Amino acid sequence: MIREWTRGAFVISTDPRRLDLDIVHRFLVRSYWAEEIPRDVMERSIASSLPFGLYERSEQVGFARVLTDWAVFAMLMDVFVLDRCRGRGLGKWLVEIATNLPELGGLRRFMLATADAHELYRRFGFREPDRPDLLMERVDPAPGVYRRRR
Repeated sequence: MIREWTRGAFVISTDPRRLDLDIVHRFLVRSYWAEEIPRDVMERSIASSLPFGLYERSEQVGFARVLTDWAVFAMLMDVFVLDRCRGRGLGKWLVEIATNLPELGGLRRFMLATADAHELYRRFGFREPDRPDLLMERVDPAPGVYRRRR
């Protein structure tokens, strides 16, 4: 499924062939949620997801991806807009597009994790879980986690 949306000089596209994986990796490897992620791990994660590239003309300036089974569950992940393009509503637009696809309508659960953008995501209907006691996770917080999995 390849779709595109345009707003002035900006385009959001789900075409994985348009992605500039160097830009995505350069951002993610420095992020708090994917710090030190190896390029091959990042590429596998994107290949298993629905990607949303944000472009200013032909240059990639943002990214998000949705991990989903297309039936009952989705998780919004790896959302970013490069610093030089922030403050223009592009992050909001990217989240709006990624979370409102008709193909993802009717899912029982659409999740995300954030340390610092709660107010942004509340605008799109996200909130803390009613029953956090139902959610569990298995996390390996050790430094070098990606290196051990090769």
